[in-house]
Parts: sequence; C-alpha cells; structure tokens
Amino acid sequence: MPFSPKRAGSVAYSAVMFLVVSMVAGLLVAGLAVPVAAMAGVGGRAAVKTVDDLPQDFTAPPQAMKTKVTMADGETLAYFYDQDRVYKSLSDIAPIMRDAQLAIEDHRFYQHGALDVQGTLRALVNNAAGGATQGGSSITQQYVKMVRVQEAQLAGDENGVKAAQDETLSRKVQELKYAIGLEKKLSKDQILERYLNIAYYGDGAYGVEAAARHYFDTSAKKLTLPEAAMLAGLVQSPDSDNPVYHEQAAIARRNVVLDRMAELNVITAQDAAKAKKVKFDSSKVKSSPNGCISSRYPFLCTYVYDSLLKLPALGKTQQDRINTIKRGGLTIKTAIDPKTQDAAQKAVSDYVGPKDPVIATMSMIQPGTGLIIGMAQSRPVMGASVKHGHTYYDYPAPPDLGGSSGGFQSGSTFKAITIAAALEEGVSPSKTYDAKSPMSFTGTTWKTCDGNFTIPSSDPYVPKNSTGVNGTMDMRKAAQYSVNTYFLQLEHTIGLCPVVKMASRLGVKLASGQPIEKSNYAAAPSLTLGVANIAPLSLAEAYATFAARGIRCDPIIIDSITTAQGKKIDPPSANCKRVISKDVADGVNSILQDVMKPGATGYPAKLDDGRPEAGKTGTTNDNQALWFAGYTPDLAGVASIAEDVTQKPFKHGHVRDGGLEYYQLDTGKVLQGTGGGDAGSGIWKPAMTAALDGVDPTDFHAYKNSDTTDGHKVDVPDVQGLSIDKATKKLEDAGFSVVPTSTYNNAAQGTFLGFSQYGGELPKFSTIYAIYSAGPAPKQKSDNKKSDSKKGGGDSKKSGGGKHKKGH
Repeated sequence: MPFSPKRAGSVAYSAVMFLVVSMVAGLLVAGLAVPVAAMAGVGGRAAVKTVDDLPQDFTAPPQAMKTKVTMADGETLAYFYDQDRVYKSLSDIAPIMRDAQLAIEDHRFYQHGALDVQGTLRALVNNAAGGATQGGSSITQQYVKMVRVQEAQLAGDENGVKAAQDETLSRKVQELKYAIGLEKKLSKDQILERYLNIAYYGDGAYGVEAAARHYFDTSAKKLTLPEAAMLAGLVQSPDSDNPVYHEQAAIARRNVVLDRMAELNVITAQDAAKAKKVKFDSSKVKSSPNGCISSRYPFLCTYVYDSLLKLPALGKTQQDRINTIKRGGLTIKTAIDPKTQDAAQKAVSDYVGPKDPVIATMSMIQPGTGLIIGMAQSRPVMGASVKHGHTYYDYPAPPDLGGSSGGFQSGSTFKAITIAAALEEGVSPSKTYDAKSPMSFTGTTWKTCDGNFTIPSSDPYVPKNSTGVNGTMDMRKAAQYSVNTYFLQLEHTIGLCPVVKMASRLGVKLASGQPIEKSNYAAAPSLTLGVANIAPLSLAEAYATFAARGIRCDPIIIDSITTAQGKKIDPPSANCKRVISKDVADGVNSILQDVMKPGATGYPAKLDDGRPEAGKTGTTNDNQALWFAGYTPDLAGVASIAEDVTQKPFKHGHVRDGGLEYYQLDTGKVLQGTGGGDAGSGIWKPAMTAALDGVDPTDFHAYKNSDTTDGHKVDVPDVQGLSIDKATKKLEDAGFSVVPTSTYNNAAQGTFLGFSQYGGELPKFSTIYAIYSAGPAPKQKSDNKKSDSKKGGGDSKKSGGGKHKKGH
C-alpha cells in the first residue's frame, strides 16, 4: 500500500525524540567516551544546554534551476545551468516515484517528526560499538544536508561543501536542530517535494524531473515502477550506481529498492519480479544541452549570454550575475527570428565555406530600435577544430560581447562617416575638389583633437584612386565611385577630429576594444579610407543610425526576462538617443542613395524589388577585405568578406598577389575583389531580400536644402587690393579652400587674374579658385573650332566660380 501523510506529534514521541537528542548531545559533550547509560543524570542536563545553543531557524534558499533562452517563436535557443534541474510540484511527480524514494530512504516519513527515532537509535548503537558509520537520517534531515551543500557550492566554499558532508555527530546534531525547525514551517508534502527536486540522481541530473528526462526520455509524472525504483536507488551513490557507466550496479541497486517496496507492501512480489526483468535502455539517455556550444545559433547565444553578464539587475558583481543566470531558473525570450537568421546564414554559407581561409559575416539591425535581426558568419559551428572550419570567435560582434580580437579594416564604408561629419560641419554636398590620382599629401598639415601635425617628407603619403574615376567632382560623385583623394581632401578641410567624434557617436567600435578617439587612428589621414579594424556589428549600428534619421541604438537581442517566480526583469536597454540631426542624416541618405544608381559602385547590390535603399561599398588595400554596408528605412545590413590572416595563403608573411581578387572558394564562387560585387550582390542582397520579404517599402525623407545639409552660408571676405598670399590666407582663415586654376587669356602665362568670388556669401568650406592665365588661346583653323574653344574655356571658368555661385 502506498505511504499516506500522517503528522507525528504525540507527547510520547516528543519525549523519546528529546531523549535521543539529549543522548546525541551527551555524546558530543563526553567526546564520544561516555556510555549511553551514564547520560541519565548529568548528560541530560548537558544535552539540553548543548542543543539549545545550536541555531534552529533554517531558511532554505531557492533551489538552483536552469535558465532557458528562447527565440521569438518560442523555440529553445539554449539552457544555462550549474545543476540540471527542472522544479516540479508533488502533483507532477508520479506517486510510484514518491513511494519508491520513501521506501528506500525513510518509510516512516509520514509517521515521525524531524527525527526517525528507530533509525537514529540503530545508527547510534552501531556507531558506539565501533562499527562502520551508519546513516539513519530522515528525509527532512537529508534535505537539510542537501541544502547546506548547495549553499556552500553557490558561495564557492569548498570547505563548506566538505563540512556539510562530513560524517560527524556534530554535523548531524546541527542538521537535526534545523530539521526540527523546518518541520514547524513546512508540511510533510512540502518537504518531500523539495527533497525530490534537490536530490542528485547522478550524471549531472538534479531533481527527479531532470533525471527522468535524462535517463528515460520521459517526465517525472510518467515514470514507471522500474524507472522510479532505479532513480530512487541512485540517491545513495549517484556516481558509482550511474546506469550510463555502471549499468549492472544500477540494476542491482534498483532491485534492492523493489525488494524493499515489496517488503513494505507498497507493491506486490509479482510487481517486483516483473519490474526486475526490465532492462535499462541506454538509447533513451538524453544529454541536456548546457551553454552555447550545442545551440542552433551558438554565436547569437554567446551574444545573449555576454549581454546578460553586463546587466546590473542580475547582480552586483559578474559572479553574482553568473550565479543568477546559471542557478536562477530564468526564462529569457530573445527577439531572434529563425526565418531572418536562417536567411542571413544561408546567404553567407552559400558564398563562403567554413573551411575557406576567408571569413564572411552578415549583420542586420532594425533602425530606431537596435534590434539584431540577423547575425551570421561563414564558420557557424562553435568548436576548436580549425580543420573542420570551427571557431569560438563571434566575428561580427565587438570584443566585449564575444567578438574576435582582430576585426577587419572597414575600407571605404568609413567614407559615409566622413560625409556625416562634413555635413554637420557645414560642408555642402556640392563641394568640389580636383580628385587627382595619384595625389601627394606630403607636407600637408592636419588638424586633430589634440593639435596639428604635418606629414613629413621623410614619410611621403601619395594615395591613389582605385576605381579609375578622377578629376574635379562633388561629394555625390565621389561617393558613387568611392574616390579616395576626394575624401582625403574633404577630411583635410574639416579636420580629423570631427570624423573621429562622429564615428564614436555613431557607435563604431574598434575590434581591439580601444576607444577610437584614443587610438592612433585619431591622427591618421587614412582614417576616412577605412584603415581601422572594426567590428562588423558596430558598422551596422552606425548605418542603422543614418536609416533612423540620426537615432543611434545599442544593438540588442533580448526581449524579456522572467524569474522562476514570474517576476519581470528589465532586459538590456538599447539606450536609443539622437546623435546627429535629421538634416544631416537626410543628407547622408540622399548621397548614399546615389551609390545604388546604375554605373555606381553599389549598383550590383541593388535590391530587385525597387524599394528605396542606400549603401556604400568598401575595399581595402590589396583587396584584403571586401564590404558592403547598405540599408532601407526599415533595415540596415553590413556584409563583409575578409582574409583569415591565420591561414595560408593569407597568413602573415604569406601575401597572395591580388589579395581576395580571383580567389576561388570551396563553394565554387570566384571572388571579384569588389565590395559591391562580392559582399554586396553575393551576401548582402540575398540576405536583405529574404529579411524584407513581406515588408512594405518605405521612402526616405526628402533631402531639403537646409543650412545644415546644403552648407552654412558665410560671408566671403573682401580681399581686393591684397597680395595673393595675404588674400589666400584670409580666405583660408575664413574656412574656404583656395585652389589654383588657369584659363586662356591674353595676359602672359602665369599672370594672376583674380579670385572666382569677391564678397557675398558662399557655403562654408566652399572652394574659391585663384585664376591664373594659361596664356593666349591657340589659334584655330576655322571659326567653328574657335567657337568650340571659347565655349570650352568658358566652361572651364564656370567649373571654378560658377558652381560655387549656385549655392549647392
């Protein structure tokens, strides 16, 4: 017959229990040398004092429970735990499991109080006679012991764990006193429920629910007699009787439990005999996943975990937060959408294989919220086998959230940041420069946040353009064709400091973790060309800021956090705030939309549905990294393909001519060596197409000719009557660029003819031309040709002063 609840509480029982407690205490006082019979006098009085001195109040902390992380659709992403435990109420545990546990551990549990008198007396007599130390502890006492062990484990107190398990009478007396107090607070059912949830059943399974799932692929509520008997038997020696490694020992112990249940008439002898014939089915053993390595998306999982470690609401210290994550039984819902994540991963994996000596990534962020829509990499399996294309690096993420310490040079995608800085400083998009190639910047002086520096002749800097587009152009054309020497001149005009500060405000993070404003890049003219190694996700954050019209948000992935008790904890905040004006953002968006036009560098990545989009290509020196950063008002995405400098043929010291250009990948793809073609059309376009499927197109806000986006109008100094040098200095001091140009004129070649603008207003940082005579125009053979020559000469003048007069 099954065990039935019955509270022990008679006066006779209490008297006997007190006598036994006194005897135990007397043994302690006498140093285990005084016979039991001698305790009737002094021993009894000493026992009362000894026991009364021990604390009785026992508060059991919440049992360690595993945390579950889910995706947006409820699918499990990962579990985090120190102890594999799923807490279940007694009503969700099969009665046969309760009966089996009580039969082998404490069959009089419902008849006695905190102390099993018979069991304790038996152990005392045996121990006093010099035999092997025996147990005799009740379920309540065992529960107290288990709680004390767990508390010591939680505190990282190895000595405390040992002390809580030592087979000493002093420890048992203290446990007994706690057990007495506990039975005053909790019912027998409550104690048994907690016991069945805290007990260790071996092989990493804590509590009967986790054990049922692990060994039998079932729930605690559906356990059968042979399964329940085996689990009940494991509590005594969970390691040596572990059925996974010691099947025969586990079966033998199970049979002991079955015999005991039959002896107590909990089951019949026939039931026991039948259950003994059941073999252990090792094929049903299921390992409970723990951590990110076994997750479907291990690197998104890592990002979630590292984000939680930074959340103060989970604890004051990092160790406190780890304990909360691994023991608190939290339910964490992320915003990960398997559909978009799978689309991002497919786009990457279809182009670059995991074993390629090339690393590809795709990161997508929702503008205005910071929500990570997808984050994929060409090595999606977490592990140490480089040969199989495994890695522990989360390549898109910044280093403080699991990212690679190396990162990748961002190439010309950084030019968008220079555009934003220039517009904010008041430069007009129609600002023109003569973008020669090559162009020497040796001897030029650059303004930084910490002063000025001059590029020395001993270290000449003579960059060139890589797209074959040179000559005089404005900001739009320079962006369309990614013209290096234009952007270097633009950066020289406004100074490095605005560019550095803009990058920091937009969320760009160096892969080293060092703030960009404190790095050597803060004084590097090539900053605008993307020489800094950065985390791809932080570049997506910057471009999402443009899409959100100047609102920057921290990338986030956690939607909600709920405790085991149902309490809500605020998830990490995106900390969304305005970092640039709407006007500046609209100006950047307008310019970068032109990059997607036919013939421009971004056109190969253009989406087929015709929705408004903007973007910027990026290619580094020697084609070591290829990028495309693009966005719509609804979604920003950054794709990158970069050499793995730890593997041949790109390993440090093993430079491949042409870098990534014409390199054939395991997927069969041959890299073109362009951001728009490889990263853009190969990865960004299919990933964004899938992610935006079903999303209605949204228009960018119209570009407005405001003071901010079209240049702050300033007065042009009157320099008439001044020498050329003094006039030039006065114009430059007012923020204008003075560029020499020439035109045919009857004056002798080299004669200064004047400036293209005297007085009036022009946008700040406009170019004013110092016009020199090129000498008389060559004589033509016909009037028509003379006419053409004059027309050309006139256009030449207009290209200097005329464009500036338009105001842009």
